[in-house]
Amino acid sequence: MGETVSHAWVLKRRPQGRISREDYEWVETRLSEPGPDQVLVRTIYLSLDPTNRIWASDMDQYMPPVELGEVMRGGTLGVVEASGHADFSPGDIVQGIWGWQSHYLAEGGDGLTKMPVMPGVPLDAYMSVLGATGMTAYFGFLDIGKPQPGETVVVSAAAGAVGSIVGQIAKIQGCRAVGIAGSDDKCRHLIDDLGFDAAINYKTADLDASLAEACPDGVDIYFENTGGSITDAVFKRLNLHARVPLCGLISHYNEFDGVTGVRGPNNYQQVLMKRVLIKGFIIIDYFPQFPQGIGEMAGWLAEGRIKYRTDIVDGLENAVEAVNRLFDGANTGKLLVRCSAEP
Repeated sequence: MGETVSHAWVLKRRPQGRISREDYEWVETRLSEPGPDQVLVRTIYLSLDPTNRIWASDMDQYMPPVELGEVMRGGTLGVVEASGHADFSPGDIVQGIWGWQSHYLAEGGDGLTKMPVMPGVPLDAYMSVLGATGMTAYFGFLDIGKPQPGETVVVSAAAGAVGSIVGQIAKIQGCRAVGIAGSDDKCRHLIDDLGFDAAINYKTADLDASLAEACPDGVDIYFENTGGSITDAVFKRLNLHARVPLCGLISHYNEFDGVTGVRGPNNYQQVLMKRVLIKGFIIIDYFPQFPQGIGEMAGWLAEGRIKYRTDIVDGLENAVEAVNRLFDGANTGKLLVRCSAEP
């Protein structure tokens, strides 16, 4: 098949505030045909996630920062174009984190997971509800939140990729689900399409009054995605022995500079007074348990008890601008870049 032209976004400098095109360099390389034990993959979908902003910084974090001159890290799904490896064949659908590049030449199949594609399930589902996003919601909520029927669950960034699934799992578990989102359209989506019991537009509502109305019995589980003023308001209503799975702090990510820390919640005393459990988690901690989670989530998906939405941007060349949609609240559901056509 000869050489393959690959394009990639390479980190050129550490972002200050919002990610900009000046922080990256668009690089073209030529990849040779795979040799023994090599696998050539074409990227179909690239996942854009708030953690991209963390990886681009040099702060202390759960994975090594992306180094200057390296391809930007990101979750990916692709198709094997050519293979010299016995375990991979052309046409196989694979997942990995080879990042913001159109093609990837894997040595020894390292970092590639062959996907057991299920009939009738769209490929974008493996990047959302049946991928790391869905598993973040599943394990963070069920393992840390430990929901009980009748409890009240509040989810921040509820119209986002993870939050939208958390609220639906809460309903499956017999809980009252209250979502906090950034527009009236998103709030309508949460209630009308996803079955949340209530939704609050944090940009226009009085958070204290709205939470009191939506959570008359207080809050038993707060699935934390944002930090900031939303967290300050929710903490006032936490019940005795409430649980807070800490998934993200997106309102602070553009402030990260490797030196300045994140301000904690104003009502931190509630953690003591109400004996609240707060536990941060990273989805890589749950990798060994993914088959269990994917199996149950696939069942809910087939039964129509879980719905998902993907927000797709076309073209790898648009990834740098697109990632800021996460911080502007411009996306609904899972934000993906479609780098090439599905097989």
